[in-house]
Amino acid sequence: MTYAIIEVGGKQYRVHEGTRLLVDRLPLDDGASFSPTVLLVGGGDAPVLDPTGGEVTARVVGAVKGPKIRIGKYRKRTGYRRHTGFRASLTQIEIESIGGVPARGGTTSKKKAAPAAPPASAPVTETAPESPVAAGALPAGYESLTIADLRGVADTWDIDALRAALAYEEEHAKRKGAIAVLEAAIARKEGES
Repeated sequence: MTYAIIEVGGKQYRVHEGTRLLVDRLPLDDGASFSPTVLLVGGGDAPVLDPTGGEVTARVVGAVKGPKIRIGKYRKRTGYRRHTGFRASLTQIEIESIGGVPARGGTTSKKKAAPAAPPASAPVTETAPESPVAAGALPAGYESLTIADLRGVADTWDIDALRAALAYEEEHAKRKGAIAVLEAAIARKEGES
């Protein structure tokens, strides 16, 4: 049986077709259809962790009130008693359809995922030449370094690589900690020579 994990109002629900849910109040009219955020689509062999093909359609059944919650405060021997109550404003929804799930357990989604991978890797190669810093001067894999990693490896670089990394930080990332680490490493390198 096909199921999906959706997110509505910051909360996650596991749903099947025809499931009725009580969720926090939605600003939709009765009978309106909407598509909640799909986190996972499953069924058959294994769950499909990439829910781009899975779409869930839900319909608003109506606005309802939650159960009454009674709140009482009491302090002994003082005559202090307070009673209040609360009823949550809820919306009842019904899951109409869970679509986009392959009938044979995900074979078509693998075929679609393979062509999608080269375009995703293509922008990565395009972003490196766009930087004004010479590609050979910037250390390899610099963009993925954290500031803690940068502290450990900055002293092993030559002065040109440090200056290129500093120029990159000032124009792109603007991480204050990284700029401070690079400036200190440059000062140490210039002090040595």
